Amino acid sequence: MTAGDGATTDTPLLNTPVLSRTVQRYGEAMSTWDPAALEALIEEATVDAYGEDEQLTGFFTMIEESLAVPFTTTVLGVEVSVVGVDLAEDGRVVARCARGSVRQDIGILDLPLPEPAPEGSQWIEAYRYWAR
Repeated sequence: MTAGDGATTDTPLLNTPVLSRTVQRYGEAMSTWDPAALEALIEEATVDAYGEDEQLTGFFTMIEESLAVPFTTTVLGVEVSVVGVDLAEDGRVVARCARGSVRQDIGILDLPLPEPAPEGSQWIEAYRYWAR
């Protein structure tokens, strides 16, 4: 920074990368599920899967069939309705979110779950545990 840019040297820059910070996804430290229970769900979702693509499809299928939608959650301070899940072209499982007429897909690994979590959310937790 220079003296003429209007900023003081003791003010942190908002867009400056913080190299020592660990980025944490929603759910990584918030899961209340027992690891053994999550391992059992992972086994169930991936039992006949050969390779990572088929395992991902197994998780998507379990989430799609089990997750009670719609449900409401908060994303970046905005209340949205999760109306479904899908498998995106890039291979991610996404939550289809809606707020009024606006629609947006959010990676299910990044989706904050409400309290209480909707029925079937244990499959999201198992997927998060598997993906870590």
